[in-house]
Amino acid sequence: MAKLYLFPVPLAETPLPDVLPMKNLLLIEKVRYFIVENVRTARRFIRACSKQIDIDQLQFVELNRHTNPDDLPAMLEPLRRGYDMGVISEAGCPAIADPGADVVAIAQRESLEVVPLVGPSSILMSLMGSGFNGQSFAFAGYLPIDPKQRAATLKEMTRRITLEHQTQIFIETPYRNNKLIAELCKVLPKEMLLCVASNISSDQESILTKTIAQWSTAKYDYSKIPTIFLLYHQ
Repeated sequence: MAKLYLFPVPLAETPLPDVLPMKNLLLIEKVRYFIVENVRTARRFIRACSKQIDIDQLQFVELNRHTNPDDLPAMLEPLRRGYDMGVISEAGCPAIADPGADVVAIAQRESLEVVPLVGPSSILMSLMGSGFNGQSFAFAGYLPIDPKQRAATLKEMTRRITLEHQTQIFIETPYRNNKLIAELCKVLPKEMLLCVASNISSDQESILTKTIAQWSTAKYDYSKIPTIFLLYHQ
């Protein structure tokens, strides 16, 4: 039976053997049909995986935020015809905070075989390094832009942290990272813990957990750096 392989990719400019098992690199050599977030970067990743692959013999279809949902079912046609397929995100694990989840959902509904492969996840790796509750946690994606909705979201996060002891995880557009930290320092309890995890799996990786009070006086610059934010209260 043909399989839909979910191929993780590095989060940074990291040597592939440092973050991906050899199994992934061998499997990708036999796949000819790919669903990718961006064809250009997917081709570059595949070239780095193996020099044995003839890129010009591969077929790609893009799945990103601009894709018409009506076009998704047709993307899996090679899989239905018995050909292995691969899903490749821009960074990290496909289908985790990633549009690839939509095509995986279709595959599951049709009882097509889905095979997730081992690779780096900034969400899980930041949680691992934060010292926060790894038994109960929630990833909220981007905080709302609207000030009232944003305030309501942070209030609900604080409630879940306080009453349910649930770690709250979210992200921001990189150029707004510093502004977000400053905002959190203004609106959250001073004893709340904030972990700022940046450049995960790279040589510049930084995972720092401090109280809001400590962040309020800290010197930092996370502008334009891929960053994950985590909140908790012990």
